[in-house]
Amino acid sequence: MMDKWDKRFMEMARLVSTWTSCYAAGREIGSVIVKNKRIMTTGYNGAPAGLKTCREKGVCLRRQLGIESGTRAEVCYAVHAEQNAIIQAARLGVSIDGATLYCTHQPCSVCAKMIVNAGISRVVYEKGYPDKFTLEIFKEAGVTLEQFDPALEETEINDNPEDSDKA
Repeated sequence: MMDKWDKRFMEMARLVSTWTSCYAAGREIGSVIVKNKRIMTTGYNGAPAGLKTCREKGVCLRRQLGIESGTRAEVCYAVHAEQNAIIQAARLGVSIDGATLYCTHQPCSVCAKMIVNAGISRVVYEKGYPDKFTLEIFKEAGVTLEQFDPALEETEINDNPEDSDKA
């Protein structure tokens, strides 16, 4: 059951998504890794440190090459939001084992494998992504995958602090 913490952390993921340096419209993706109701790290999709961003280049390589969404993730200058959040945890020496990852979009299968190996146990996402292999990876690994329903923001969300230990 979704609760006020899920709503709060999804709002944070949306905020982080506004930092993207991706040139393509609709690719504003943000991620927040949370453990014990505390934000451990954040990530957004963008070029690796020190490289020109796609916005600076004025072109989306994937669109230029006609690559379909959900395929050939390696052909892109951007590091995915989930990857950046996991990498940030590694750089800072922050344990994310058993954490929840909130993301504006369902992770791709490459990110799903990283999420499994990082020990993240739950993923909450808002928008879908055309990569069904992700679902298989999470199911086999025992990672809980939940889609956040924006309609919950308009209705009453569980506000009982004793029921809110998931995040």
